[in-house]
Amino acid sequence: MWKKKEEKKQEKKEESLLKELCGDDAKLYDFLSKYIYEKPLAAISQKGLDILTEEAEKSGNFRPAVDKAIFEAAQNPGERERYIRVIQNLASKTIHAMKQEKEKVEKEGLTDHAASLGRRIENQKFMSERAEDIINVASKFYTEKLVEHGENVRRETRGEERKITEREERRTEELEKAGREARKIERKKMGREEKREAEKQDKREELAAEGRKEARGEERIKAEREERRTGELEKAGREARKKERRGN
Repeated sequence: MWKKKEEKKQEKKEESLLKELCGDDAKLYDFLSKYIYEKPLAAISQKGLDILTEEAEKSGNFRPAVDKAIFEAAQNPGERERYIRVIQNLASKTIHAMKQEKEKVEKEGLTDHAASLGRRIENQKFMSERAEDIINVASKFYTEKLVEHGENVRRETRGEERKITEREERRTEELEKAGREARKIERKKMGREEKREAEKQDKREELAAEGRKEARGEERIKAEREERRTGELEKAGREARKKERRGN
């Protein structure tokens, strides 16, 4: 139940950002809602664009190449014109492949499939006509997603480091406790004078252990303050980017 709520919350967040970037352009939003990814690093192929294009020309499936082109265009604003041409070329090739398939299924009487292909062809025409707008929105969307990804990775790293520190603290305290118990047993075997000296040594050890415990507590408080400060800075950064997007 909790996982489903989190997934819905994330979907709403993604939809909200995309809607914000598309504004009143319903057609652009409808297109990008199908062609943009919340987690691009996981969803988009790591293969080079040239390789994906070659594979697409053999298989007839140009979607991985299109996804890659849109993502790369978003990361390379200085090469925007080149990527517009690449996307338009991929759209043209996709339309050609779909038209051939559409003719085939129409001859076979598969009207529903033919109608579906017709809609997809119109979708590719839209991509070719609006390539620049698609790249502009995708650039802002993916920039935000990559920043969030970096924040999440750093947050997870800090969380793992905190768990390691806590485990080490527990282990240290367990060892210190075991040491006290062992010395207590040893004292029972000692003479009066030797026992008195051992008790003094135990007091010194306890004071030292208490000092170390306090130092660890101070380090933990310092780490928690730094965690809150980092969270506040990340939140401020998100708000600043949001204002900048609205200003544009």
